[in-house]
Amino acid sequence: MSRKPEVCILPVAGLSTRNLPATKVLHKGFLTLNNKPIIQYAVDACAEIGIKEIVFIYSDDACKHLFENYFTPNPWLEQHLQEKNKLDILKAVQEIIPHGMKFSFAEQKEPLGNGHAVLMAKDIVKDRDFVVMWPDDVYVNTHGDGILKQLLDVYEQEGGMVENIMEFPREQMVRYGALVGAVRDGRKVRAKGLVEKPALEDVPSNYASMGPYILPNEIMDILPEVRKGNNGEINLTDAMELAAQRGMPLTGVLCDTMRLDCGTNKDLQKSNLKLTLMTNPDMRAYCQELLNVMLV
Repeated sequence: MSRKPEVCILPVAGLSTRNLPATKVLHKGFLTLNNKPIIQYAVDACAEIGIKEIVFIYSDDACKHLFENYFTPNPWLEQHLQEKNKLDILKAVQEIIPHGMKFSFAEQKEPLGNGHAVLMAKDIVKDRDFVVMWPDDVYVNTHGDGILKQLLDVYEQEGGMVENIMEFPREQMVRYGALVGAVRDGRKVRAKGLVEKPALEDVPSNYASMGPYILPNEIMDILPEVRKGNNGEINLTDAMELAAQRGMPLTGVLCDTMRLDCGTNKDLQKSNLKLTLMTNPDMRAYCQELLNVMLV
């Protein structure tokens, strides 16, 4: 039986150029999706499956301090909200830090790729299995379990490497890591390996490697062996491919979730609109009013 992952790695290094100008001084993790910072969705997902430590991979002290300040209790603020009887806001502030959650930090001094970023957490992760999430991909489930719980259920059954996957038309697969030798069994897709951003004529399947991932600790020992990919970077998917070549099982899961892409300003705007309309009846009515006026 696989060990339950105890730690999650959240790579937050980089300049976030696709979300400028706001990200000139503010990390994209603190841009808001339906009035909540993007990074909070990842932390809440981790809390749902009992993860007790999150490792932020940061690029500079300014980035680190933002996350340290946000995930540190603020007694003065909480007292102020209590005195002003702003109890709903107080509750939201207190829920920023899940009970018992620890936050750690590891520096990525050079932008050498997402696999290299994950490797920077090795000394903190030690011998534990772990989760990797990309914070600007938010997965929302309007019913049932969240995305990490769905992945964990498969991980406990299958072991090896387990990741969230999605299906895309063949022509879009050149943008993603693609599963090789994929065989579907319900929501699970067992694969023989991965290829990162294949040429159109070489696309092996319509199943894209998206993350999050639940990975055995052995991946940390494989990452130093990974050569730079076509993008000039050390990719996590290439480490997973190497592990698969050596016999480690790889299972993709077609999770019952909705992906909200927050990686660019345009995508974030769309995601905000979609999630707000899904969850806020008053805003749906207001938008309908606006549309009626605009169409007159």
